[in-house]
Amino acid sequence: MYAIAIVRYRRPLEEVTVHQEPHRAYLRALKADGRLLAAGPLDPRYGGLFLLRVPDDHPQAALDAIRDGDPFYQQGMAQYELLPWKPVIGAEELDRL
Repeated sequence: MYAIAIVRYRRPLEEVTVHQEPHRAYLRALKADGRLLAAGPLDPRYGGLFLLRVPDDHPQAALDAIRDGDPFYQQGMAQYELLPWKPVIGAEELDRL
């Protein structure tokens, strides 16, 4: 199963960027273990979006754990909207990533 995480900043950008490197290090770790497929800031920059791979069983628990581990979330810089997603078109291509 896949998921989309929409991240919205709760603080001004200059406060958020103080925590940017720990946040990006966390995302690199998620990418290395196969949970994160892609991530990046929205334009204009008021948050970001992640495309995630999560287990079919208990996807919400996996998403909550990903959110809870993010330094942006831990420091109160951002809120998450977590959307489990079952793609129909393009699923085969995603599975190869």
